[in-house]
Amino acid sequence: MALDPVDAVVVGAGAGGGIVANELTKAGWRVVLLERGRRQSFPETGHLELRSQRTTVLGNAFGPDDARHLRVRQADSGAWVKVLPSEGSYNNTAAVVGGGTLSYGAMAWRYLPKDFRMRSTYGAPQGSTLEDWPLSYDDLEPWYEKAEWELGVSGKAGANPFEGPRRKDYPMPPLPFNREANLLAPAGRKIGMHPFPIPMAINSVPYRGRPACIQCPHCVGFRCEVDAKSSTAVTVIPTALATGLCELREDCVVREVLTDRSGRARGVTYFDKEGRLRQQLARVVILAASATETARLLLLSKTKIHPNGLGNRYGWVGRNLQGHAYSGAFGLFPMETWDGAGPAARIAACDFNHGNDGVIGGAMLANEFIRLPYLFARSVRPPGAPRWGQAHKDWQRKWYKRSMGIKGPVQEVPRWENRVELDPSVRDHWGIPVLRLSGRKHPEDLKTGRWIASRAAAWLRAAGALEVFETVPGMGVPGGQHQAGTARMAREAKLGAVDTDCRVFGVDNLYIADGSVHVTNGGFNPSLTLQALAYRTSDRIVRAGHVPPRA
Repeated sequence: MALDPVDAVVVGAGAGGGIVANELTKAGWRVVLLERGRRQSFPETGHLELRSQRTTVLGNAFGPDDARHLRVRQADSGAWVKVLPSEGSYNNTAAVVGGGTLSYGAMAWRYLPKDFRMRSTYGAPQGSTLEDWPLSYDDLEPWYEKAEWELGVSGKAGANPFEGPRRKDYPMPPLPFNREANLLAPAGRKIGMHPFPIPMAINSVPYRGRPACIQCPHCVGFRCEVDAKSSTAVTVIPTALATGLCELREDCVVREVLTDRSGRARGVTYFDKEGRLRQQLARVVILAASATETARLLLLSKTKIHPNGLGNRYGWVGRNLQGHAYSGAFGLFPMETWDGAGPAARIAACDFNHGNDGVIGGAMLANEFIRLPYLFARSVRPPGAPRWGQAHKDWQRKWYKRSMGIKGPVQEVPRWENRVELDPSVRDHWGIPVLRLSGRKHPEDLKTGRWIASRAAAWLRAAGALEVFETVPGMGVPGGQHQAGTARMAREAKLGAVDTDCRVFGVDNLYIADGSVHVTNGGFNPSLTLQALAYRTSDRIVRAGHVPPRA
């Protein structure tokens, strides 16, 4: 069934899609925003730890539904196995209005200038597709600023001595140090580090009609009960809807991007909440469904003009799947380190993002978010520590408030073989080919991960830890967190899937506004970079003149 045409259809109401929808309505465009999940209020999930986005024992609090959204993944043995969203190997991203920003930890980092110049800095290791971005930090700096002020980020300009130049301070002061941060700050300085407060997309003071953080310990993995967390679900999406120009359609699963005889995008087909197949025509299509689902849509949208899928003339779509090879350390202390003040992660250091002898790149280091009791029970333990029964309970009671973790998101070295593709035989509830994931991390990721873990351990020891246990990543399929890279940005089609405006090569009215376009993923949580790019892409879409101005 064909619906009335609009100016733009945006697929995915998450970190990037919500921004694009709002920016286009500001320009007077009529927008349809499609989301495979739905809006959720805080009381629906509350503080139920076993249904948080970090522990899916009782199902995914923010979707997707297990029974309908299958995937296929390559196991270590090489066999293809079916996986469900509640299984860790699914590489899940939240299916809900606001996407991952509804429940994320909300670290709001700018990448460093060198993060955009990885190949120039380190060369390309054998077996990698490591490359520079076609944009620089300076190109993105004004859009970082816009994201910080439009969405709301708390922090302190200049506190990180390694950060790139900025023209403007954060709109809010940083969240105050908690007990862990007060222990780690002098310890870090004692061993030559430069610790500082983490920039957070969380209100430290009331901002734009939303209250300040109440320091609830149920933060990462949960929706904020007072909406102090700067999710697109409570910032730009409500603003877009208030204009009357944006229509949000929930529980909608997009099947493909439609193209005309010349190969240009003309809309999408999707299944609505009643399972009816709908056709939404639009002058411009924007995909913001995540680096896994956006790649799947591009590959599903095959035509005679685009026989390998949209943007895939040279085979880049679905390749270079990246995440972060998280590494760090866990320590046990003689005194209580836990004070229950959420989100707990309050202090970081960027001394080891670059300039580490013998390794490629690195990561920022930060103290961990609060681990609630069940997650703590699954965390790193010393060899032989009890896992069951009374001894386990005693261990929990003794160490829960006297432990601390420090971790860093090591930016992975991209590989051509790490990919998202369509499974040739398995289909989902709607009869659409499911995506399948395959590949392995590059050996350099493990090497860098070990280095970062050693630095985290040194910081914990300096803070007085009695025992320290390092954690390094496995070598399996990337993209478990912070998915990126599957439709990378490039200056020409032979080198990537989108141009510097995030427009798909060969389809001049099709754009991408998610982590798919990241060439490399930085040594940071990537949400602010994704959102800065979404603001820049929105500006380029409006300037391209796809929609004539209204009288």
